[in-house]
Parts: sequence; structure tokens; C-alpha cells
Amino acid sequence: MTWRYVELLAIGAAVTAGVSIVAILLGLGLGVLVCSASLARSGAVRAAGRLYISFFRGSPLLVQLLMIYYLLPAAGINVPSLVAAVLGLALCTAAYQAENLRGGFLSVAPGLIEAAQMLGMAPWRILLRIRLPIALRLTLPAVLNEAIMILKASSLVSVVGVEELTRSAQNLATSTYRPIPIYAAAGAFYLILNRLLAGGGGVLRRMLG
Repeated sequence: MTWRYVELLAIGAAVTAGVSIVAILLGLGLGVLVCSASLARSGAVRAAGRLYISFFRGSPLLVQLLMIYYLLPAAGINVPSLVAAVLGLALCTAAYQAENLRGGFLSVAPGLIEAAQMLGMAPWRILLRIRLPIALRLTLPAVLNEAIMILKASSLVSVVGVEELTRSAQNLATSTYRPIPIYAAAGAFYLILNRLLAGGGGVLRRMLG
């Protein structure tokens, strides 16, 4: 396998990394909101949060990607394939992250929340400065595991026209008739990306104490 092929796979890996990182960050942020909704006092808000989680956890990611890819243009919203791919991954992972964070939120001592309320802290400040840091510290292994899963699942975005690592490997394997070394190299790139993501999780774990 020539360096040209490695270069093409590296470009695909860069697309995979970019799509995955943006989707993971957006999904984590949305997951916090969905988790908060599922634990809200309002029955309607709580039901909406649980419905979101049930839908995105109960349907295949591939179907979700195709729905978003075709539904947005049908609604008059034309977005690039890359945007549709990131949106699909983010919406899906948000449901799983919401469930991961749920246990962490429930583990926050009520006394801490009551003390913050007595000091006059706004609900969003309590969320960002007390509830979320504690929940992340308690659930970080599960959150990181879901992030790794979404990185690997990003191979599905090729169905909506995004030429990421898996699509690049497929194209090269078809044109060179050398699938074994091409897919082996693609697997190595995925392993490197996963190790980098795990390393980033380790840094975050040390930051959270």
C-alpha cells in the first residue's frame, strides 16, 4: 500500500474525527438538557424528556440518519450532508448521554442544591456549577464509553454522502482490489482515534478530580 493511499485514509480519518468530536460535544450538551427535562417536576416536561430518550434509543441510528437527511429538505431546510450527519449523531448520542447522566444527577446531595438555592443561585448556575460537575465525575466512564461508541458509529454517515474513513476505505478497496491492507489500515486509524479519545477522557477525569 503506497503513501498516497495512507494519505487518503488519513483525510478520511480527519473527517471522522471532526464529525465525531462535534457530534459528541453537541450531544453531551443536549443530553444535559434532556436529562434535566426527564427529571423535571413538570409532568409534561418530564414526559417529553422520556419520549425523546425512548425514541432515539429505540430506533436504529441508520434510520435516524436517513430520516434527518431526507426530512430536512422535505421541510424546506437544505443543509450539507456533513451537517445532517453531525445532527443525526448528536441527536442520537444525546439520548444515551442523558441516561448516563441521570444517575449522576440523582446522586447529587439534596442539601447542596438547597444550600445553593438559599444563597440565591439561579437554576442554571446550580446546574453548571454544582449538579453537572458532580454528575460528570460520577458517570465519566459511561459518558466516555458512549463517546467512543459514537466515534465508531460515525462510519454510518457514509450513507448520507459523507466521505469519512470507512467510505474512503471502501472506495480505495474497490479501486485497488486490495481490501485486506486497506481495511487493516482503516482499522488502525480507528484504533488511534479511539486511543486519543480515551486519553482525552483521562485528562478530563484528572481535571474533575
